[in-house]
Amino acid sequence: MRPSGRAADELRKVSITTGFARHAEGSALIRMGNTEVLCVASVETRVPPFLRNTGLGWVTAEYGMLPRATHTRGDREAARGKQSGRTQEIQRLIGRSLRAVVDRAAMGEMSITLDCDVLNADGGTRCASITGAWVALSLAFRHLVKMNVLKTVPLTGQVAAVSCGIVGGTPVLDLDYDEDSGADADSNFVLTSGGGIVEIQATAEKTAFDEAHFHALLGLARAGTEALFVQQLKALGD
Repeated sequence: MRPSGRAADELRKVSITTGFARHAEGSALIRMGNTEVLCVASVETRVPPFLRNTGLGWVTAEYGMLPRATHTRGDREAARGKQSGRTQEIQRLIGRSLRAVVDRAAMGEMSITLDCDVLNADGGTRCASITGAWVALSLAFRHLVKMNVLKTVPLTGQVAAVSCGIVGGTPVLDLDYDEDSGADADSNFVLTSGGGIVEIQATAEKTAFDEAHFHALLGLARAGTEALFVQQLKALGD
C-alpha cells in the first residue's frame, strides 16, 4: 500500500488554474497533490545576442522555491548571491522541455520567459513546473495572436512531465515526498503528446534496476502524461 493509498498507476489529484497572475501574458497555478507551482509567462520583444538577426525566437525558464515551500525554511538564493546547482539544472530542463514543442521560426525574434515558483513542495516540483509552464506558454501565445502580433500559435504539440519510481520493489507513478525520500529508484520523464521523448532522468538510489523495471516506469509515465495532456487542454478550455 502506498502512503497516499493510491494505486501504483494512479496520479495525485491534479488541477490547473489559469490567469492566476493578472498582469502576465499567460499564467497557471498547477496543483499535483500537495505540490503547488505558479507558472508565469512573460513576453519580451528581443532575443539573446546569439539569436539576433536569425529570425528565431527564444523560450527559457527560471525556477525557484519559496523559503517555506518545504518542511523547514530554506534561504532565499538571492540572499546567498547565487543559485544552487539544483536550481540551475531544473530551470534548464524546463526551458529545454518547452522549446521541444515550439516552432521558434514562427515566433519571430521575441523571447518568452517562464517563471516557475514553487509555493508548496511535496515531490515532483520540476515535473509540475514543466506541465504547468506549457499551459502558461500556450496562453501567452494565444494572447499574442489576439493582439495580432502572431498569426498562429507556434506550438507543435504538448509537453508534460511526471515522476515514477520503484518503491518496495514495485514501479509506481507520481511520487510524493514520502515515497521519493525512500525509493529504491526514482525517475522523471518528459514526454510529448506526439509520443516523443524530450528527457529521461532515472537514478538507482539503493540497488541497480533492470531493463524490465525501466520499461515498466516508461509505461507508467506514458499513461500519466496522457492524463496530464487532458488536464492541460481542459485548463485551456479546449
